[in-house]
Amino acid sequence: MIHPGLGVLPPIYPENRLVNRQQVSAPWAGVTRCIPLLCTASQPSVKILLDLCQGSGGFRKRKHDNFPHGQRREEKENVNPPSALMASFKSFQLELDSRHDKYERLVKLSRDITIESKRTIFLLHRFTSAPNGEEILSESEVKLDAVRRKIKQVAQELIGEDMYQFHRAISPGLQEYVEAVSFQYFIKTRSLISVEEINKQLIFTAEDREETTNMTSNSHDKQPHTWSLKVTPVDYLLGVADLTGELMRLCISSVGNGDIDTPFELSQFLRQIYDGFTFIGNTGPYEVSKKLYTLKQSLAKVENACYTLKVRGSEIPKHMLADVFSTKTELIDQEEGLP
Repeated sequence: MIHPGLGVLPPIYPENRLVNRQQVSAPWAGVTRCIPLLCTASQPSVKILLDLCQGSGGFRKRKHDNFPHGQRREEKENVNPPSALMASFKSFQLELDSRHDKYERLVKLSRDITIESKRTIFLLHRFTSAPNGEEILSESEVKLDAVRRKIKQVAQELIGEDMYQFHRAISPGLQEYVEAVSFQYFIKTRSLISVEEINKQLIFTAEDREETTNMTSNSHDKQPHTWSLKVTPVDYLLGVADLTGELMRLCISSVGNGDIDTPFELSQFLRQIYDGFTFIGNTGPYEVSKKLYTLKQSLAKVENACYTLKVRGSEIPKHMLADVFSTKTELIDQEEGLP
């Protein structure tokens, strides 16, 4: 090989033989064409040959490296919007956003239902100590009507939707509503309300003409004149399980007010509920089996109150019975490891 400045280049190998191209790893594409020359060149001339080969097929910059970063971002944003793929993903985005917004609205409504239901329960606990219990019941009915108006908004949100997709958002509110309604029903009738009666109260219609006219004008939306929301059997069972705790508190408060007959009625009623839950056992949902332990504790506290009344009722003054029962319940909680 003859170089213009160096003259004849001496060979590397004395045999002046060629090496297979696969045996030499070239970091650039242009060097592969110079492998025969590299095999016959000396050590000082290798760098010169690499410089000669790099000009045609050496390292090159990517085509985007010559553009600033902002210009590449504009190219990404200027994707063809009318394409069918972009249109389909845009519709998916809108559907997911609307579904997430609806889920958040249902969570807020469920919280409002829970708060109003708890206030109704606190009001009903004053029934045993109030001089006029009918006023307490009428006021509780007004509060429950306000709760049902919130449930009506939930039913309107779920028009055309699968309720079980949003069940986790509304389940806490429905359980608390079942607890409040069943507590009021027990105070009135000394019995347990059924899930069918609860669902009958959750059928709503258009109340005034203005609402009806607005719905007829928007007939293309195909919204019905009635809305309904059904309480699932699981929510009903969980609400009834929470009811037992309120009945236990009613038992203690009634004894403090001098009512001796109510604890025995509550004991029989709670025993029937506990027997019904034991039939379900571990075959039901996980939440139901978890509530069974709390139900058993409430029944034990009421039975302990009845035992104290039966055995030591004549020894303890009536105004001290509530203190004795509260002490007994604290001892039971410590034995069972409850907080």
